[in-house]
Amino acid sequence: MSEKNVLAIDIGASSGKAFLGSFDGERISVNEVHRFENTPVKKGKILYWDLDSLFGEIKRGIEKAAKLHGFKSVGIDTWGVDFGLLSEDGELLDNPVHYRDERTRGMVDKVCAQFGGRTEFYKLTGIQIMELNTVFQLYSILLNNPELLKKAYTMLLMPDLFNYLLTGAKRAEISISSTTQLLEPHTRQWNIDIIKKLGIPERIFPEIVPAGSIAGNMTDKICRELDITPKSVISVASHDTASAVAGIPAMEDDFLFISCGTWSLLGTVLDKPVITGKSLGCNLTNEVGYDNKTRFLKNIVGLWIIQEARRQFKSQGKMYSYNDMEMLARECKPFACFIDPDAPEFFTPGDIIEKVRRFCKKTGQYVPDTDGEIVRCIYESIAMKYNFAMRQVIDCTGKNFDRIYLAGGGVKDTFLCGMTASATGKEVLAGPAEATALGNIITQLIANGEIKDLSEAHKLLSRSFDFAVYEPARHGEWAGKYPEFLRIIN
Repeated sequence: MSEKNVLAIDIGASSGKAFLGSFDGERISVNEVHRFENTPVKKGKILYWDLDSLFGEIKRGIEKAAKLHGFKSVGIDTWGVDFGLLSEDGELLDNPVHYRDERTRGMVDKVCAQFGGRTEFYKLTGIQIMELNTVFQLYSILLNNPELLKKAYTMLLMPDLFNYLLTGAKRAEISISSTTQLLEPHTRQWNIDIIKKLGIPERIFPEIVPAGSIAGNMTDKICRELDITPKSVISVASHDTASAVAGIPAMEDDFLFISCGTWSLLGTVLDKPVITGKSLGCNLTNEVGYDNKTRFLKNIVGLWIIQEARRQFKSQGKMYSYNDMEMLARECKPFACFIDPDAPEFFTPGDIIEKVRRFCKKTGQYVPDTDGEIVRCIYESIAMKYNFAMRQVIDCTGKNFDRIYLAGGGVKDTFLCGMTASATGKEVLAGPAEATALGNIITQLIANGEIKDLSEAHKLLSRSFDFAVYEPARHGEWAGKYPEFLRIIN
């Protein structure tokens, strides 16, 4: 067993995986050792994450990796914005609420009004204003369940909460903290002025630490329970997109990325945030990445809509695989209709097929009838939205890009990868599929002294993994239909 191995636990919005990362001095390899579902639960009217189940699966992943291979450290990355609240004695006060819960409805306007509107609030944070952001979740608690905040002494975002459950350490890793819309964008510290003005208790915000910090060692209790020797827990770039971007072996200084999964994140990496009237108009966000870089990007509802469609087809007795859905879509006429993937109706689960039809009818388009037409409409709309967001990033940064690096689970969707190249007119380099886990792994290897820095890590990754290349074969057709897409999203 190699104690130089590291364990990366990557928990996305719909599933989680544990990967053993190995480095032999020349190449990095990754081996999946555990996989599990991440399914929210509804209790009453509230949608929660199943924390006990998730932590149980994390422990199973640790146990399996320790028995199979051995490892030196573990790092956990998750989706952004959600959190748990701890009491003064460190007990969890309630299960973390899911970001798709409806408790934040109307909170954006209520919060922004206290700062002179959306423009002024954006200037304070540089973060894309989205109803799901932590600041709006906290303000909803303040208004609707103030007793909970009175009892709370610590807020821990999901990866920090899991680290706490393993080590007892209460810290806030910088990349996940930046998704809250509660950081000052230049100092990268909690924005106390916002916190005070909203009336949120200052005490709940823990110390912010950089990605790659040592959170601590697993507690004796955890080690006894899992029958393992003590392992260190590293606060990796714990927002999954931050890890995904770190795991893209781009050799250019300026590159465009799409982290493609349940959500799609399209953007670039900058030295400093871009907070202008133009970036506000585009609703682009400045999140923190590894090495204190800025991830300047757009959040786009991604393959969630395809996943929802498949779930609905299944409920109707149509047991389509994703490949089946793609084949149905390929048989249909292109560019018959579009949706805006980021329209509010596509954010919540349920009845996605009828939502697509209603959107098309409302916007005066052809209303898709067959299953294949529904799927093709969704795919083409996501690719068009990538083109839209890419143009915004280029406009706000003044940079241009020859290609797009597409990473994450979406690289397996060749249909979408090809559409992305054609829609944007850019060469698409797809891979690696497990970029998030690789970013997690290389952060640990750097922290453990096995690799010098991110530049060296990217050279190693480029030797270790291949890209699939997609050329923009039909860009003229897509460009001709782009004005129609613009009409329905504006």
